[in-house]
Amino acid sequence: QIVRGGREPRLRERGTLPALAALAIRSSMPPGATDALRTAYLLLRNLEHRLQYRDDAQTHQVPDDANERAAVAAAMRYPSLSDFDRALAQQRAVVALHFVQVLGGPQAAESRADDSLRTLWEDPTPSPAAMETLANAGYADAAGMLAILSRVRTSNRLVALPELSRQRFDALLPQLLAVAAAHPGRAGAQPVFVRLLALLETVSRRSAYLALVIEHPQLLPRLAQLMGASAWAAEYLTRHPILLDELLDARILLAEPDWAEWKQELAQTLAEQAGDAEQQMDALRHFHHTQTFRLLAQDLSGRLTVERLADHLSALTDLVLAATLDLCWSQIAKHGARPPRFAIIGYGKLGGKELGYASDLDLVFLYDVAKHDRYATTRPQRYTRLAQRVNTWLTTTTAAGRLFETDLRLRPDGESGLLVSSFSAFRKYQREHAWPWEHQALTRARFVAGDARLGAAFESEREAILCLPRDPHALAEAVVAMRRKMFAGHPNPTALFDVKHDARGMVDIEFAVQYLVLAHAHRHPRLTRNLGNIALLDIAQQLGLLAPDIAHSAADAYREFRRLQHEVRLTGAAQARVPPEPQMARRAAVAALWEQAFGADWAKPD
Repeated sequence: QIVRGGREPRLRERGTLPALAALAIRSSMPPGATDALRTAYLLLRNLEHRLQYRDDAQTHQVPDDANERAAVAAAMRYPSLSDFDRALAQQRAVVALHFVQVLGGPQAAESRADDSLRTLWEDPTPSPAAMETLANAGYADAAGMLAILSRVRTSNRLVALPELSRQRFDALLPQLLAVAAAHPGRAGAQPVFVRLLALLETVSRRSAYLALVIEHPQLLPRLAQLMGASAWAAEYLTRHPILLDELLDARILLAEPDWAEWKQELAQTLAEQAGDAEQQMDALRHFHHTQTFRLLAQDLSGRLTVERLADHLSALTDLVLAATLDLCWSQIAKHGARPPRFAIIGYGKLGGKELGYASDLDLVFLYDVAKHDRYATTRPQRYTRLAQRVNTWLTTTTAAGRLFETDLRLRPDGESGLLVSSFSAFRKYQREHAWPWEHQALTRARFVAGDARLGAAFESEREAILCLPRDPHALAEAVVAMRRKMFAGHPNPTALFDVKHDARGMVDIEFAVQYLVLAHAHRHPRLTRNLGNIALLDIAQQLGLLAPDIAHSAADAYREFRRLQHEVRLTGAAQARVPPEPQMARRAAVAALWEQAFGADWAKPD
């Protein structure tokens, strides 16, 4: 309640049983935990009443004397003293189990700082003894660490802290030194300490966060492990320190997503903030950040493949987009108005269900008007307002951060086109005016949120457009020209291989698959299914469009490129660039794919 009640009003119950019920509804504890604690609480509360009634005093002490305890057991209607003792022991064990799982047991040895580290923090003056202390703790660059500690010790931020916050900061910093050395991860002790320190400095003026870490010692090892595994994860948590409490219970943190439960949780949270747009915007952000962080923890623990993670991130985004659309429509429409005939279409990584943690959203907004709608002439303006509001809700930075970056340039006529297109105008544009690259983009498009009938109409029209007969030679020229243009727009001045943009990388595989879809879907409609590049390569070889060994090798290369891209991005790098030598065989597989798809003339897009 203390940790989450600030952003979840429903948890601000005064009574223990109502609070447990609220925690169960909010899924703030694992399934079964609240029921078990309720049973234990009722027994212990009943026992308390019996003891106080019997002794006519404010006592909570179960008597040691067997005869007196037998009298208590009889008063509580247990058949025997042994039955009472067994029931009491069982319920105390239940309470102890959940207490440790939520609050942690005795402080872990690695998060305790010895006297030498505390002394070092109190006086980080360079000296042989100080250097030896840090070296013995596991820090290779002792001089660099002393410089960091001296800077922090004399910083204006620390000097300006309130007394209580300063005391807590001083108590925690030596523990950070100890836990970073105990959990250096792949990064090393010093980078882990620097990341932990950045988080500590960020929350230093919020005494409650410092208290949370002090009072829950299991947090520090988990924090160190997370920050040692990923610089991006460290930066994400530092930007959103409200997520710290998610580390308290590993069972919830690492639980498989329950989409029905998550949808219900979000709906309840938004309903509690009804009428307050700012609070609802923050609630959307808190929800998205929380679930993203849970997926991040599962990812770093090795529980998710890159493909499975992308599926989850895409499903989470779909859920948030649907909720955002509903909220924005409720603000624009009159009370009791019908749901809008409006659809959000996802393109790119969202459309292909290949989202990463920081992917932007390629969106197109469509609407439709009933034949006899007497307000048909005003619908475009209303739906334009709706699209503008949806985009604002997604991209505005509030106190809780931002949801997404969006890119709306894939709409008909791009940036010069209308923000929202009628379905008929979209259909006409795609059939009469769209460039080949726009049909390439359509291969990875899907209905994401909004009116289901309009979504089904879009999916049907998408399939029809992809199945249009095309001149394979002219199509190949257009695809290769766009590939070369894209390659020129992403120069790589390093000797490393950019797994996404360089020749014979991910984009080449994606373009080859898109060409196969557009060139052959009129004879093989199976190719229009939005299943992802790996599945489409398999379908292509089943249809005889690719040799099985070429399709399988290209699929393996794409899978590995995605894994490498994800791994590098978790380090915080802006581009996924790796040593080229280990990728030579995979790049050769991509070249073979291009040669079979386009012919020898097209095998070298660079």
